[in-house]
Amino acid sequence: MTGPALDGLSAIDMHVHVEVSADGHPSLPDQLMAASARYFKVTGEARKPGVDEIAAYYRERRMAAVVFTVDAETATGHPPISSEEIADACAGHADALIPFGSVDPWRGRAAVRRARALVERYGVRGFKFHPSLQAFAVNDRMAYPLYEELEALGAIALFHSGQTGIGAGTPGGSGIRLRYANPLDLDDVAADFPGLRIVIAHPSFPWQDEALAVATHKPTVHIDLSGWSPKYFPPQLVRYANTLLSDRVLFGSDFPVLTPDRWLADFAALDIKPEVRPRILRDNAARLLGLDRPPDA
Repeated sequence: MTGPALDGLSAIDMHVHVEVSADGHPSLPDQLMAASARYFKVTGEARKPGVDEIAAYYRERRMAAVVFTVDAETATGHPPISSEEIADACAGHADALIPFGSVDPWRGRAAVRRARALVERYGVRGFKFHPSLQAFAVNDRMAYPLYEELEALGAIALFHSGQTGIGAGTPGGSGIRLRYANPLDLDDVAADFPGLRIVIAHPSFPWQDEALAVATHKPTVHIDLSGWSPKYFPPQLVRYANTLLSDRVLFGSDFPVLTPDRWLADFAALDIKPEVRPRILRDNAARLLGLDRPPDA
C-alpha cells in the first residue's frame, strides 16, 4: 500500500477536514459552517481550502495529513462532498495526503457497498464518523454491518467524540445532540469488533475519563488530540499520553479550524516526555496507517 514516505516527515496530522469541493460545494449547510467558524473564531476563506491547497500547506511543513469530509445527508438534508472526489484528488498528492472516506450509516447496505468500493477502488485507508452530526448512536446495531465490513477490509474507523462546534450557539444547537458523542458507547463497538481499529477523536469533553477507560481497556482503540490547543488538555489526558497510552495517542489538529502551527507551538510547551513526543507526532500514526511497512508488505 503506497503513501507518504516516512523518512523526512516531521509529523502526521490525523485529523484534517475538506470543507469545500472542487466546484465550491460546502461540506455543511451555511448556518452550521457559520456556527463552527464562530466557535473556533475563524474568519475568511482561509478556513475552506481545497485538497490542492491542503496538500501544499502540509508539504511545505514536511508533514502528512489524513483528510476527509463527513456524509450526514440523512440527518441534515445537505449533500456531502464526494469521498471519491477527495480520494482521487489525494492520489495526485500521495507524498502528503492520506484519504479517509465517509459514508452515512443510515444508508444501510448501500453504505456497506460504498465503503468497500472506497477502499478497493479508491485507496481509502479509513472512515470518519461524526455521531452527533449524523444523528446515530455508535453502538446502534443498524451500524454493525458497516463496522463488520470495515473490520474485514482492515480500514480504520475514526469517531468524533465530545463537544462539537457544529451548531454551537444556534437555537437548539440546530438539533444536534451531544449524547451521541459519548466515547463510552465505543466500548461496545470495540468489544463486538475486536479487529476493528478505532480512533476516538478529540479530548472528549465532558467525557475524558470515559475515553481513557475505553482506550486503556481495548488495545485497538486510539485517541487523537485534535480540536483543542494542547494548553487546554485535561491533566489526566496528558498523564495517560505520557504513560499507559504513549503508543496510542495521535497528533491531530482539526485543520482548517485549528492549524497545526498553533497546535504544535502549544504542544512544545506541554510536559511530554522526550521519548514520547515523536510517538505522538508521527510514529504512532505511521504504525496505525501502515506507513512504517514496506510498500509490498
